[in-house]
Amino acid sequence: MQAVVVKDPLSKLNRSMNQDLLVIIFVKNSVLGKVKTRLAKSIGSHESLLIYNRLLDLTESATSSLPMDKIIYYSEVVDDSRWLSDVKMVQQGEDIGERMKNAFQKGFDQGYKKIVLIGSDLPDISDELIRHAFLHLENKDLVFGPAADGGYYLVGLSSMTNHIFEHKPWSEPELLEITLAEIKKHHIKVGLLNTLNDIDTFEDLIASKLYKEYLKRTKDSVIC
Repeated sequence: MQAVVVKDPLSKLNRSMNQDLLVIIFVKNSVLGKVKTRLAKSIGSHESLLIYNRLLDLTESATSSLPMDKIIYYSEVVDDSRWLSDVKMVQQGEDIGERMKNAFQKGFDQGYKKIVLIGSDLPDISDELIRHAFLHLENKDLVFGPAADGGYYLVGLSSMTNHIFEHKPWSEPELLEITLAEIKKHHIKVGLLNTLNDIDTFEDLIASKLYKEYLKRTKDSVIC
């Protein structure tokens, strides 16, 4: 009996070079007291910095093997210690919406056809998740990765859509709901990934796989 080969739906993205696809990664510079400030209110700035550096490790690991181009956008200055082979730039804009809009516009101006943007505070980020986002863009105009707090950890576009980045309640729990309601009025086709938990607060940390690392580290420091 001949074996039946089931093709992986992601395999069509496994090209070593693809000039049509771009991954944008938004990163904050790792500076004590400037990252994960909401989390720092519960565990302190030093521990928050350690947590954020672990999130950067996970994000870099998840994106390193992706076959499409990547641009890493830093919040303040370029850091050459990570993503050694990829293009790096500094975010431009007054708020997160304008910074994302500018990054997407630059990518489309450079000729990319489908662009996915992620942040750097998702412990469950994976290359498969990003590939699924691009698959949505095969027949959708937009794709979002909903965050458990009401925002989103990923956004992808197949063409420039300025209004999703303008006049939005950034960092508020109704962000994605408001954005989707506006998109519906424009009859834009949207895909949604699984809802995941990014880390902004101590409650987010408790719900994440990084909590065990945090407990072990703090326990060891007490023993020492």
